[in-house]
Amino acid sequence: MSLSEESAKTIDYRQLKAADSLLPQPSVLSSSGWQDMHLEIFQQPRFEIPEHQHTMHVIAYGLPPEGGLDAGGSGYALGERWLDGKLRKERRNAGDIAIIPAGICHRCNWSASVQFGILAVEPALLKRVAQDWVNAESIELIPQFMDRPDRLIEGIISALKDELEFGKVGGQLLVDSLKTTLAVHLLRNYCVTSPKRSRYAGGLSPAQLALVKDYINAHLNEVLQLADMAAIAQISQFHFSRLFKQNLGMTPHQYVLQSRIDRAKHLLRHSDLSIADIAAQSGFCDQSHLTRCFRRLLGMTPKQFLQI
Repeated sequence: MSLSEESAKTIDYRQLKAADSLLPQPSVLSSSGWQDMHLEIFQQPRFEIPEHQHTMHVIAYGLPPEGGLDAGGSGYALGERWLDGKLRKERRNAGDIAIIPAGICHRCNWSASVQFGILAVEPALLKRVAQDWVNAESIELIPQFMDRPDRLIEGIISALKDELEFGKVGGQLLVDSLKTTLAVHLLRNYCVTSPKRSRYAGGLSPAQLALVKDYINAHLNEVLQLADMAAIAQISQFHFSRLFKQNLGMTPHQYVLQSRIDRAKHLLRHSDLSIADIAAQSGFCDQSHLTRCFRRLLGMTPKQFLQI
């Protein structure tokens, strides 16, 4: 380890307000409780952040400044970045990404006020997702300067940001699915060792599918996580999601939501429980969540369903 690496400050996004000591302003939006992943949204004045390194892999993502343009009216924000011993001037358009692997020394500056996102990913996540393809210990994420967009990462961050702001039923399953999709995308496009084509074919076996369905039904009123379902099937999360959809024509998230609606319909017809209690027993956050999902999937409210 070089003297520079030894003296660089460390940002650990597993810790609360990890970057506050290095940035002029705290984040305006921050995730909490997402396993293996953390998202923060920042709005900052012109600034320079001193040399630092991260304990997690970090994706920095340029967001449109408030008003749509930077202080100079150009729609982009100029700056410099020192990454893994290299210096580059960057013209950071909204949607451009930088990738800073864990343990890599890094610093940057911004020439005007800016809005950006930081998506931090546990290195262990990439290893778990890659275990079906490559030697997980050989994974090496390639540093990337903020000079190009990545539409898939843009979509993932946008969906995660929406989840933070408007969290809806099934949020944990959605986050798990996006987390796995991001890991596969990084492995395919930003790693020294690319994964091989999957050898899985034919979907989940009848036994695997029955075990997963039984697990979902038994825990429908709890927070269901993709990792637990994949563990029941004894395959990685990525392959589980793909094979599950191959079997049933819907994602695990969609299947869980449909199962919760079906349970609520049964309880509405065959119990004297209040709608609020039915929502809780079916795994919805509250009665309003149940009503919104009912209306979206069935075109009616629970009360209207009882009248037909």
